[in-house]
Amino acid sequence: MSYLFTPPAPISVPIRGLSERFPVRRIYCVGRNYEEHAKEMGFTGREPPFFFLKPADALVVVEDGQTGALPYPSLTQNYHHEIELVVAIGQGGRNIPAAQALEHVYGYAVGLDMTRRDLQNEMKKQGRPWCIGKAFDHSAPIGAITPAAQAGDIMNAEISLQVNGADRQRSHISKLIWNIAETIEHLSTAWELQPGDLIYSGTPEGVAAVVPGDTLVGQVTGIGSLTMKVSP
Repeated sequence: MSYLFTPPAPISVPIRGLSERFPVRRIYCVGRNYEEHAKEMGFTGREPPFFFLKPADALVVVEDGQTGALPYPSLTQNYHHEIELVVAIGQGGRNIPAAQALEHVYGYAVGLDMTRRDLQNEMKKQGRPWCIGKAFDHSAPIGAITPAAQAGDIMNAEISLQVNGADRQRSHISKLIWNIAETIEHLSTAWELQPGDLIYSGTPEGVAAVVPGDTLVGQVTGIGSLTMKVSP
């Protein structure tokens, strides 16, 4: 088979402790999945889960022990961080019941859902899709994946983000409105999940703007940390 031009290289994420890498197919994101974050965005209550997608090449993949470069994006003056637990799917399926959902999880990683908040808010006001606020280049930093068997009690893990050494976000995975199993159940009714899919599971309260020169350090207990430096 020949191509008009050279196809892009596969997108992949390192796996902690292994030489093999995790090839990425799709990135699904869960919106407003912590109650306090929903409140700071102007919403309340346990609403039905909703999802948006990012392209796989929006990933900024950071190897263990390294600091990733996070270019400040165009068109925005309100560039927000959102720390998230990322779920890596190893076994696909459709209409997966919550009781079996964790059997489909390969592992977990620390991720950031970076957001051009001003553009997102403007699109919301106009009733238009807000991909421009969420699905732009470099909008999905991610660290190495920890296999599920090595991740410990992930459902009760602490999740946090510091900017320049100061706390911005701090919560627990147990505070997810829709937990990981329920999220997979709902998501798999709308799309058939496949090995290589990533699910950004939602962010806790404390989202705020960053500027060039800021250093972000995100952590989830049991699966390590993710360090990014915002560049001009």
